[in-house]
Amino acid sequence: MVIHFGYDKKQVLQALRYHFITRPEIKTLLIVVNIFTIISAVLLYMHKIQPLSFLVFSLLWFLLIITVWKFLPNSIYKKNETFRDSFSMDINHTEVVLNTNRGTHAWQWKDFSTFTESPYFFHLYFNSRAFFLVPKDAFEGILELQAVRQLLREKIGKK
Repeated sequence: MVIHFGYDKKQVLQALRYHFITRPEIKTLLIVVNIFTIISAVLLYMHKIQPLSFLVFSLLWFLLIITVWKFLPNSIYKKNETFRDSFSMDINHTEVVLNTNRGTHAWQWKDFSTFTESPYFFHLYFNSRAFFLVPKDAFEGILELQAVRQLLREKIGKK
């Protein structure tokens, strides 16, 4: 099956946020910072700590959320020319072939380690940090989307 697509900036930023939030190290960091912020709020309420401690944990939480939600996705989007190209992709039972005006690249299914699905994209992972986004709206209908989803499950395996 051959699909043609480009990227929408808002959708890509959401997909990058999804990628960052699902990273184990960022999940752990978010949990730890949230726990410390809640503990500091409780201790502030019980008058065990000064307001400055609560303010520090609240600012740390706020900076972490802003970094993961705004700075990281925007910096990746701005640095990467890929998101401004137009593509055609042939997805078949032996390989995935990507065509752009710059050239063609083919990946065997074994080149992918896992895939995940976010609201707008399939994330095809080469390793834990490198991935390619395939927009779901590039597929013509629900049947084509389900066929690709099944093919991805068979050939790659879900994360």
